[in-house]
Amino acid sequence: MSKLTDVPKRILIGRALRSDRLGETLLPKRVALPVFASDPLSSVAYAPGEVLLVLSIAGLSAYHFSPWIAVAVVVLMFTVVASYRQNVREYPSGGGDYEVATTNLGPRSGLTVASALLVDYVLTVAVSISSGIENLGSAVPFVVENKVACAIGVIVLLTLMNLRGVKESGTLFAIPTYVFVAGVFLMITWGAFRGIVLGDDMRAPTADFEIKPEHPGLAGFALVFLLLRAFSSGCAALTGVEAISNGVPAFRKPKSRNAATTLAMMGLLAVTMFCGIIALAAATDVRMAENPAKDLIHDGAPLGPDYVQDPVISQVAEAVFGHGSLLFMILAAATALVLFLAANTAYNGFPLLGSILAQDRYLPRQLHTRGDRLAFSNGILLLAGAAALLVWIYGADSTRLIQLYIVGVFVSFTLSQTGMVRHWNRLLAVENDPARRRHMIRSRAINTFGAFFTGLVLVVVLVTKFTHGAWVALLGMCIFYATMTAIRRHYDRVAEEIAAPEVPGDDMVRPSRVHSVVLISRIHRPTLRALAYARLMRSDTLEALSVNVDPEETRALREEWERRGIDVPLKVLDSPYREVTRPVIEYVKGLRRESPRDVVSVIIPEYVVGHWYEHLLHNQSALRLKGRLLFTPGVMVTSVPYQLQSSEAAKKRARRRQEWAAPGSVRRGPKERAKGPSSHT
Repeated sequence: MSKLTDVPKRILIGRALRSDRLGETLLPKRVALPVFASDPLSSVAYAPGEVLLVLSIAGLSAYHFSPWIAVAVVVLMFTVVASYRQNVREYPSGGGDYEVATTNLGPRSGLTVASALLVDYVLTVAVSISSGIENLGSAVPFVVENKVACAIGVIVLLTLMNLRGVKESGTLFAIPTYVFVAGVFLMITWGAFRGIVLGDDMRAPTADFEIKPEHPGLAGFALVFLLLRAFSSGCAALTGVEAISNGVPAFRKPKSRNAATTLAMMGLLAVTMFCGIIALAAATDVRMAENPAKDLIHDGAPLGPDYVQDPVISQVAEAVFGHGSLLFMILAAATALVLFLAANTAYNGFPLLGSILAQDRYLPRQLHTRGDRLAFSNGILLLAGAAALLVWIYGADSTRLIQLYIVGVFVSFTLSQTGMVRHWNRLLAVENDPARRRHMIRSRAINTFGAFFTGLVLVVVLVTKFTHGAWVALLGMCIFYATMTAIRRHYDRVAEEIAAPEVPGDDMVRPSRVHSVVLISRIHRPTLRALAYARLMRSDTLEALSVNVDPEETRALREEWERRGIDVPLKVLDSPYREVTRPVIEYVKGLRRESPRDVVSVIIPEYVVGHWYEHLLHNQSALRLKGRLLFTPGVMVTSVPYQLQSSEAAKKRARRRQEWAAPGSVRRGPKERAKGPSSHT
C-alpha cells in the first residue's frame, strides 16, 4: 500500500496486530457490558417515548395504561434474559440464535434467523444514531437542523472506532455508557426523593399542553389494538439482548459464565431504568404526540411546525434537575453519546454473525477475514454502508425508523427459543441422571415460556406494525434470505465442480503434447525474453504468432525475423477487420479442436511499468487476450514480464515505504546491541 494511504490508515485505526495476539482482545465483564449491552441499556431513552406516542392517539386519558404496559415489557425482558442465559451456556461458540436454530430446526430456520438478525443490526445502527441526534438536538439546534448529515458523520466516526478493534472501542465506549446509567439512576432516585419525601411539584416542559386525540373515545377491540401497538413499541427496549449470545467468543474465560452474568446485569439495569422513566414521566405530566405540530395544544392553539418535540428522558430530566442545570446537561450529553454508542452492539454482532455465515458459505468469504486490528473489517464496512443508506432514505427520523424495528429480533427470539426446546428434548431422551434431568426440565420450561411469549409478541408486532413500516423489514429479510441462498448454491456448485476425484480423471492424465505459442507484435527485448523463456520450457511444438493489422509493419517484422535468423517458426494471421484478439482466440481454439489431448501454452510478453498512468498506455491487448483465453479449456496463459526503468523507480519507492515507519506502526522494544567485541575500560 502506498505511503499516501498508509499514513491515514495507521493514524485512524492504529498499527496492525499479529494473529497470535487475538487473545489480548478478549473482554472482561466490565467492558463487555457497554460493548454488547449498550443497545438495550440505551433504548430506555426512546422506548418510553414510543409507548406514550402511541397512547396519545386516544388522548390523555390513555396515559394511565402506561404503567401496565411497562409491567408487560418487564415480564418479557426477564423472560428473554432468562432464556438467553440457557443459550450462552449450551452454545458458547458465537453462533447464537443462528446456530441454535440451524442445529435444532434445520438450515432454513437458521437462515431465517440470520436474515432477521442482519436486518435488525442495520436498523439498530440507524435507529440508535437517529435517536441520539434528536436527543442532542434538544440542546444543540444545529444538530437537529442538519440531522441527516450529522447522523451519517456519526456512523463514519463509529466505523473508524470499531475498525480499531473490539477491546479498544469497548474501552472508549465504557465511560459514556456508565455515565448514562449513573445519570439515569441519579435522576430516578432524586426524582423519587423530591416527589415522595420533599413533596415537590415537578412539571415537565409539556405539562401544560393538551393533546388533541386522533381517535377519541376508543373502546373495545380498538382500545385493545391500541394498547397492543403501544406494547409492541415499548418492546424496542429488548433489542440487542441477542447480541451477547452471538458475542460469547469475545468474552474472557470462563466465557459462558461471564456472558450469562453480563446478560443478568444488563436485564436488571434496563428494567429498572425503563420503569423509573415511565413512572417519572407520569409524575411530571409529560405530553407526547405523533404529530406534535397539530396534536399538541397550548392556550387553545396548536404549537405549529416550528415546535421541536423533545424526547421523554429529556423532559423528565428537565423536570427533575431543572432546565440548564449541570446535571441536566451531563445527562443530555451522556444520553446522546450512549445512543450513538448503542449502535456498537450491532457493530459487534453484525460482523461476528457475518463471519460465521461466510464460514458456512452463505455470505462472501471476505466477511470471514480479520483486518489489521483483528476485527472483521469487511463486515463493519458493510454494516456502516447499509445503515447510512437507511438513514438517508428515512431522513434520520427515529419515529419512522422504529416502525421497521423489532420485527427481526422477535423472529430470532421465537425461533431460537423453539430450537432450545428441541435441544432439551433431545438431551432428555438420552439422559438418565436425575439431577441432570431436573436441571434440563427446568431449563426447558424457561425456554418453552420464552418461545410462547416471544411468539405471541411477534404476532402482535406483525399485526400492529405491518402497515406502519414493518413490511419493509420483512422485505429486507426476504432479500437477505434469497441472496444468502443464492450465494450458498454458487459455492456448493463450485465446490462440487472442483472437488478432487477419488479415481484418476482427465485432470490427472498427462497431456500428450504441449504446443507453445509466443505472441509477437515486433522484435524487441520483451519479445526476445519471451522466446528465450519458451525455449526453456522444452515444448513439443513452439511457434511465434503475429497478427497482420498493418501490412507494412508485418513485412518489416518478417524481414527482421529472417535477418536475425531466429530458429522459431513465425506464423502470421490475417485480420481484415484490424482485430487482434479475435484471430488469436480462433487460432488457439483451432489447435484445441485438431488435438483435444494437447495443451496449448500461450506466452505473452508484458511490460512492467511504475506509474498508474503508464498502465493506460501499455498492456491493453495483453489484458484483453488473457481475459478471453481464461474461458478457453486446455489453454494455459503465461505472462513474461519485462521491467522498464520506471518500474525500478517504483521499486525504490516501495523500498523506502518499507523502511519508513508510519505513525502508530512503530514496534517499540529493547534495542539490539551491535554484535562484535566489546571494549572494557
